[in-house]
Amino acid sequence: MKKQTLIYDGSFEGLLTAIFQVYEERLNDVFIVDEVHYEPDFFSEPVTVYTDDGKANRVWDKLKDYKNLSKLIYWSFLSEFDERERYILEALHYVLKTQNENDYGHPAVLMLSQLTKKVGREKHRMEAFVRFKRTREDLYVSIISPDFNVLPLIAKHFKNRYADQQFVIYDTKRGYGLFYNLDSIAFIELDFNSKEDLEKAMHEEETNYNLLWQNYFSSTNIKSRVNMRLHKQHVPKRYWKYLNEKNPL
Repeated sequence: MKKQTLIYDGSFEGLLTAIFQVYEERLNDVFIVDEVHYEPDFFSEPVTVYTDDGKANRVWDKLKDYKNLSKLIYWSFLSEFDERERYILEALHYVLKTQNENDYGHPAVLMLSQLTKKVGREKHRMEAFVRFKRTREDLYVSIISPDFNVLPLIAKHFKNRYADQQFVIYDTKRGYGLFYNLDSIAFIELDFNSKEDLEKAMHEEETNYNLLWQNYFSSTNIKSRVNMRLHKQHVPKRYWKYLNEKNPL
């Protein structure tokens, strides 16, 4: 019998549904792959997985019994690493068999841990470096393009920090964003040309604020004491576009 390749829709719920199918049908020689990365294989039988929230919830409820493993699986999924599904399935098999979710000597568990650390660093940096622009409708907007899909992980931080203002954090790399309406956060999709459209919608006071901040930063910066190497170490150059002092618009 050919091995099976379970093709899912790329969502976390879709992945959990595929995992449910693996255990329900007791599949051994099996791969799980995002439909975006699927390539036909003569030696493998393709099987389309249809996302089922009920099955996904059952798997996630089971994973909640393994606090560390559930975090490793979710955060690794958000890394968007091409082979994350293989490591997730291998780690899950191992932990359910041994009940040892902290064995980083196992290659799959170690890989998920490494991916989780990378995602965690990006989460921390987004929380530190994201800046908002005020629009004429008093909506605060931030345009980002993080290395990993960290929007679901930073939502709580910004909701707590900016509880008194409506805001949108939009990920142009993945085409979706967060919208906070002073009550709850929702995931949204928008059709706009990022920076150009933001400039048109920006409140007139925002430009003045940017200029003031630029002048303040310049006047307090002592050029003779600048250590650019250390500066780039703490604030990598790819994050400068989010900072007012580096990127006035």
